[in-house]
Amino acid sequence: MSDFETVTLRDPSSGLTATYVPEAGMVATSLSDDGVELLGQRRGLQAYVSNHKTMGIPILYPWANRLSSMGYGVDGAVVTLTPGTGGVRTDQHGVPIHGTLAAYKDWHVTTVLESQLTAELDFAARPALLATFPFPHLLTLDVTLLERTLTVRTTVTATTGARVPLCFGFHPYLQLPGTPRAQWEIELPAMRHQPVNAWGIPTGRVEDRSASTEVLGDKFIDDGFDEVQPGSVFALSGGGRRIEVHFDQGFTAAQVYAPGDDDVVCFEPMAAPTDALRRGGYHEVQPGESFTAQFRIKVV
Repeated sequence: MSDFETVTLRDPSSGLTATYVPEAGMVATSLSDDGVELLGQRRGLQAYVSNHKTMGIPILYPWANRLSSMGYGVDGAVVTLTPGTGGVRTDQHGVPIHGTLAAYKDWHVTTVLESQLTAELDFAARPALLATFPFPHLLTLDVTLLERTLTVRTTVTATTGARVPLCFGFHPYLQLPGTPRAQWEIELPAMRHQPVNAWGIPTGRVEDRSASTEVLGDKFIDDGFDEVQPGSVFALSGGGRRIEVHFDQGFTAAQVYAPGDDDVVCFEPMAAPTDALRRGGYHEVQPGESFTAQFRIKVV
């Protein structure tokens, strides 16, 4: 990480710190509780920058998760995506994944305080970004660390006469060092499950799921959900520690991910379900208006 300038936020009331790297896509690389790292480091920051291998808490923008093909249409206009161009990258099946801002370097930092970091990105001034998401807007991330809680507010402001689709999300990799994965417990709120096919694309079937608590054991999980209610809480606990992810507002969908090859659990806040940019069903920011979504990670 020595090649990048970092910003470390400190909670005045505890030993909790959060580290961000604005010039590497505003990714959070650390959430540390008195030296105990709570974010999965995966392959590290360098792999995120060079190969888009996610770690920490990356933003998934302008779409979270996958699209089912290399193009989408909005209001009759068709956008064709090209892998390797404009930040577009693909998964092992060759479909676009996690948007175009992985490790994007041109965020403009506007505020740095002990417990607050704010940065913005003007799509209207970035032709390469508009080529893959042709909706001029201002994207603002405001991050605070207070009372053992990391709060992330995302604001999208439509700056021209075009409406802006809202399909973005975040991918927090959470971990509980010192406690075996098999003993971790996950808590999920009531929401609607969207089963997916072998490529991770929703099949169109849905099924209601009640709130649940389960021990992770040796389970592999990669499940999509919608109808997530404002204020819903997802939690990971074990070894006397508990990490809660609060979907405060604007995130109506979620992906729950616990890979079999790494000791991490992800509760991913999403403004729309997987593939919504192609299928529809997303919200839009109207011209001249703003939309704000917020999630919090609370360390208990």
